[in-house]
Amino acid sequence: ILSRLPIVGSHNQDVTHLQFERRGLLHCQIALSDGSTAHCVCVHLSLFGRSRIRQMTALADYLDGIAPNGTPLIIAGDFNDWRNRADDVLAQRLGLTEVFGGVAGRPVKSFPAGLPMFRLDRIYVRGFAVERAEVHFGAPWSKISDHAALSAQLVRDAG
Repeated sequence: ILSRLPIVGSHNQDVTHLQFERRGLLHCQIALSDGSTAHCVCVHLSLFGRSRIRQMTALADYLDGIAPNGTPLIIAGDFNDWRNRADDVLAQRLGLTEVFGGVAGRPVKSFPAGLPMFRLDRIYVRGFAVERAEVHFGAPWSKISDHAALSAQLVRDAG
């Protein structure tokens, strides 16, 4: 997680469900310029549907306890979620909006980075308005990762 604003706390959580497939979450708190704190979570979830649902449910349970409704929240990363189940498990439960598709839209394609064909990666937000969102694919991005990079310029939502 990269931030221009101060990171005031962080926690790395192992969410491995199947021992041969190590997975984790990185959670941090970022001090916003308005004095509030945003919770940011970077995910890398399982390749297997049942494990992904279990991981997303555990994440939602965790966030319910530390980031009550209305608290600014960003969840982003590799969901390995080509069937878009994250909307049912995370977005609706936590009041999140997917940056590229909004409430009624669909995530963008992000894999493979050279010519994306699958929707595996996401950025979800709560308490922010999206000013711009981009998918960075092809050269030189495909030399950095096998997934296209997703970016979003966010501003704190006033209402």
